[in-house]
Amino acid sequence: MAENQRDTNHQLDDPGKRETFRHLFKRFGVVLVGTIIGQSMILSRPARAAEALRPPGALPDLDFDSSCIRCGLCVEDCPYDILKLASWADPAPQGTPYFVAREEPCRMCTDIPCAKACPTGALDRHMTDIKKADMGVAVLVDHETCLNYKGLTCSICWRVCPIRDEAITIEPIQTEAGKLMIPTVHSDICTGCGTCEKHCVLSEAAIRVLPRELGLGLSGRNAVGRS
Repeated sequence: MAENQRDTNHQLDDPGKRETFRHLFKRFGVVLVGTIIGQSMILSRPARAAEALRPPGALPDLDFDSSCIRCGLCVEDCPYDILKLASWADPAPQGTPYFVAREEPCRMCTDIPCAKACPTGALDRHMTDIKKADMGVAVLVDHETCLNYKGLTCSICWRVCPIRDEAITIEPIQTEAGKLMIPTVHSDICTGCGTCEKHCVLSEAAIRVLPRELGLGLSGRNAVGRS
């Protein structure tokens, strides 16, 4: 009997097992606390600002805000420390994950660890193709300052795009000043990772990543030809 007791004590003293249990309890505790806080918290903002982008695989805003329990596991599992949990002063509802492309873009990890860490489905943990991520869409918002529109061969947004020649291509347009080579975003392929915005050489980026409904617009309410 004494020998059995020693075996039991030895198992409990195994550092590897203690670390495993610590990790499990930590995650369980974070999820539990996040659930309580997420359900009771008074949000600092009713909606996120345009520059605050959601992680890969996020549900539409209203569904995301009701599903996200503010646990921070996606932030913890981001290997590049890009994701943040919003504070009261940040451009997203309190406690929800976001990133700002101009500061640090999503690195488009092929294994999508942030989404896999989500315990509630606010991020699609079953997503397997990072190219299907819909974090937003890049939009060339300032033709007057874009260097390519000035006839220069910048094209940095095209050159740094993780899916270059698919999400962003360089297309010729004819103007009174001659032919210009213009960065062109293909919205059906762009993931909204923000790499183009991050690396735009202008002090204020001429290309921005916006939430898709803002960047592309929605169908109008006014019928064509209405008097």
